[in-house]
Amino acid sequence: MRHYKSFVALGDSFTEGLNDPGPDGHYRGWADRVAERLAADDPSFRYANLAVRGKLLDQIVTEQVPLAVEMAPDLVSLCAGGNDLLRPGSNPDVMAKRLARAVRDLRAGGADVLLFTGVDPRDTPLMRRLRGRFAIFYLHVRSIADLYGCRLVDQWSMQGLRDWRAWSADRLHMNEDGHRLVAARVLDVLGVPFEDWRMDWPERAVDPRARRREDAQWLREHLVPWVARRLRGVSSGDGITPKRPDLEAFIGYGGAKSAPPAARG
Repeated sequence: MRHYKSFVALGDSFTEGLNDPGPDGHYRGWADRVAERLAADDPSFRYANLAVRGKLLDQIVTEQVPLAVEMAPDLVSLCAGGNDLLRPGSNPDVMAKRLARAVRDLRAGGADVLLFTGVDPRDTPLMRRLRGRFAIFYLHVRSIADLYGCRLVDQWSMQGLRDWRAWSADRLHMNEDGHRLVAARVLDVLGVPFEDWRMDWPERAVDPRARRREDAQWLREHLVPWVARRLRGVSSGDGITPKRPDLEAFIGYGGAKSAPPAARG
């Protein structure tokens, strides 16, 4: 296990932390949770999170990757492409080439790089028909990880993330439980003791009538506004700046460094 003294997180809403609210008014998310755990082992640990919701792959590569290269951290996480794959005409082969060049630049600076597959979208009505496109891109991500010696966080295999209880009401962003599971998986990939990411949710009965009401509410409150933004060319990230733009010492959400948690599971 490598001892990391600095970490820069790059990406979109997933890495920014939607919808896992923190006590400071910003979203927390898996990346902040990972940073908090790494900081518990080293008082000098530094962290930056440049992720902004709604960003496309090219925007992340153009705006965030050069800043991360300049910061020269020990560890960089790069998760991008999900917003592109939802758009008509996106090409996962072309996207993979762009991602590979960004990874090459990050690795050239000596950083360990974390890459991510996404969650299998077969349970999501909006994305189910795009499952093949997602699968092709994530196979490319696996290949890029092998080619450049990156660490891979495979969310596709995380059965705990297939339960709606890990997701917020918009069905596109994880809630607190989902982000906690991803943080546990990331730390497992890094070889850092933490909670077990393998989770079996308790069985529950679902009333079909309640499910139909939930589907109608989701359509009205989340899908229609999302489509409207796409048609207007408006991004949820317009006017949003990174929540942690500088590589600085990380203070936990309690305002102080915390002791390393015991491993579980």
